[in-house]
Amino acid sequence: MEKSRRSFVKKSSTIMLASPLLSSGLLSFSLVKNKSLKILILGGTSFLGPHQIACALERGHKITTFTRGKSKPTVHLDKFDKVDQLIGDRETNLSALETGEWDLVIDNSGRKTEWTKKTANLLKDRAGMYMYTSSTGVYYPYLNDMVDEEFVVRLKEPDHIEHKDEKIEYWYGAMKASSEVETIKAFGKDRSIIVRPTYMMGPGDKTDRFIHWPIRFNRGGRIMVPGKNQDRVQYIDVRDVAEWMIRLAEQKMTGTYNAAGPAKAQTMMEFVKEGKESFDVDAELVQIDDFEFLKKHKVPYLVPWIMPEGKNYGSARVDNQKAIKSGLSFRDLKKSIQETQKWWVSDDVGEAKRDAYEKDPESVLMREQGILAAWDNYKK
Repeated sequence: MEKSRRSFVKKSSTIMLASPLLSSGLLSFSLVKNKSLKILILGGTSFLGPHQIACALERGHKITTFTRGKSKPTVHLDKFDKVDQLIGDRETNLSALETGEWDLVIDNSGRKTEWTKKTANLLKDRAGMYMYTSSTGVYYPYLNDMVDEEFVVRLKEPDHIEHKDEKIEYWYGAMKASSEVETIKAFGKDRSIIVRPTYMMGPGDKTDRFIHWPIRFNRGGRIMVPGKNQDRVQYIDVRDVAEWMIRLAEQKMTGTYNAAGPAKAQTMMEFVKEGKESFDVDAELVQIDDFEFLKKHKVPYLVPWIMPEGKNYGSARVDNQKAIKSGLSFRDLKKSIQETQKWWVSDDVGEAKRDAYEKDPESVLMREQGILAAWDNYKK
């Protein structure tokens, strides 16, 4: 095991010495890219994982997943025939990970700090690098105008939290931040990659938090747009994150990165004006810029829009320049929306799943026209 670790350090040193040439373009990028990596993905069947797997296989890498064996992907299902699948439980049973060596571990399922601590320490002498999928949630509360990777994050929740939603936000951010710490403790800064995505969207999303917009843009008609003219939004296509993470690993670009899009600052109105062009249908955008009205009608957010008040003021003001300089690129928004809509109406999702969302009486999708009618009366 120690021999393997020394070997990795030696290889890393070679890459580090070559990095000035790589960045200048004087040394072929293929020297790093073409090496086949053995990659272990903790998770891999939910949202981000299948896209990572598809990208990694296409680039010649070998994939092993570690899951409970209970979830099925809704994209790239055909790729899993080419994946070695280990079964276990991060809470109770890591025995399947007690043997084996990998160049890279991608931790997509680190939902408890203790899980990350256990797996990172179990694998630190048998894996080259550990890539932890964190979140921009580590920056909660979002009180600042522009937050970069050097911002000091909170490692534990406050002693007293008044609201339930705040408690979840604080817990999640602290859990992700402390998991980052455990990653670096086990693997060291020179073998750790921390990726902090903002709200991801795209095919395969099981959270349903973004699908409102592909559905609405496709239907056309009067479309409610919450927010004031200056309200910022951030989001990113899951495939842009997945592919960039694989490239980071190929280049051994360790460190911490904010995975946030779009490339340039964007307001909510700019987002919907661009998004509605995804489909050739008539659409009328109706802006509701009264926060009290939106709160009354239970619309405090409609991702990617988050009402920028109080502790959520800066949630869409995360600095992405370091990631962009490291190679993060962004698909065209209209293409992302079109392909997400195509996935949503496919057999990969299924009618029952669609109906559960589209016919939910509590959803903004179902309540939208009533809210717009109330807004019309309010404006008279």
